[in-house]
Amino acid sequence: MVLPRPVSAVVFDMDGLLIDTEVVYREAIMAAAAACGVDLPLWLFHRMIGAPITQNRELLMAHYGEGFDFDGLIEAATHRFHDIFALEDRLKAGVVELLDHLDEAGLPRAIATSSGHDSVERHLRPNGVLDRFHAVVARGDYVNGKPAPDPFLAAARRLGVAPEACLALEDSHNGIRAAHAAGMMAVMVPDLLEPTEEMRALAVAIADSLHDVREWLAAARSSSSPSLGE
Repeated sequence: MVLPRPVSAVVFDMDGLLIDTEVVYREAIMAAAAACGVDLPLWLFHRMIGAPITQNRELLMAHYGEGFDFDGLIEAATHRFHDIFALEDRLKAGVVELLDHLDEAGLPRAIATSSGHDSVERHLRPNGVLDRFHAVVARGDYVNGKPAPDPFLAAARRLGVAPEACLALEDSHNGIRAAHAAGMMAVMVPDLLEPTEEMRALAVAIADSLHDVREWLAAARSSSSPSLGE
């Protein structure tokens, strides 16, 4: 596959891409729901991935009814999440190697996440990678969350790079929709969600891991060509 444009910057999602949080949160919210006597189907949880909290509130209220205690469920799930999350084991494969390559290539990079700045600090600071990003765009830094393009457009502005010159790395469907809507070259690195036909149409590539992304960028750099290859 050939990238439509050279890459001048890279914008990363966080949850499920840099940090293996999605699996842990799935366990936490399923356990919290069960403790509250609520059946949370897997398909419904999958629709929550990569979406802003306002959208997830609407989603669960529509499913369970207006009397559903959304805030109580999220609070209980968050407590469980923090109890079982092990920072030292949670960096996703290829993160450090990809950041090393971006350093060598002199490519700026940012985070565009639906999580808050406190979560970014808590998950990335202990792993020693937070300071390797030139900008962090988190909840509160934009009006509309993913699948709207706002987080990615804000990241591009902070990097001073045109959106169309940015490579966006995402694991969620909403994230790919947002990156594509922003005009970025979107690559999906699946975590809990499999790529659908829609994702294959919106993304310029589907990667098995961030190791693939590093290899593709290295190949393009060595050939001075904006190409993606095996």
